[in-house]
Amino acid sequence: MKFISNVMNFFPNIFRKIVLKRLVKKIANRIQNNFLDDFLELLLKMVRLVSCVDKDFRRNIEGFNARYAFKSEDGKIAASAIFKNNKMQVLTDEIKDTNITVIFKDGQALWKFLFSGDPDIFEFILQNKLRYTGNLNYILKFGYMATHLRLKFGL
Repeated sequence: MKFISNVMNFFPNIFRKIVLKRLVKKIANRIQNNFLDDFLELLLKMVRLVSCVDKDFRRNIEGFNARYAFKSEDGKIAASAIFKNNKMQVLTDEIKDTNITVIFKDGQALWKFLFSGDPDIFEFILQNKLRYTGNLNYILKFGYMATHLRLKFGL
């Protein structure tokens, strides 16, 4: 009788473990995506701030008019930047009618791209970690500005 009771209790325990594991994974993904979304927006705002206070860095956006959108494939991470009239505006959502839309495979690909010492855009494209629609030169321009900023602060 105890054996049957143990067998009957075994299956609900496995079911609970599977459900719990999926729930924990789902919550962890949400936390990661929210963190990366906020971090991307913070990074764009930092570029904006430095372009306001540092005249040498501001030269990067003088006469530069462009609309950027950054997002993840699942749409959980999104931010945009508009360069116009020697200023930069940061938005917390994806905008339309962009010069370039950069689509990261997932939050992990975004993280690796932002924190690699020298991100190779072409490698990310070839490994399907990054896609884009629009003019590739705009990614290169933004990569240059981000690298310039990183070197300026010794990051």
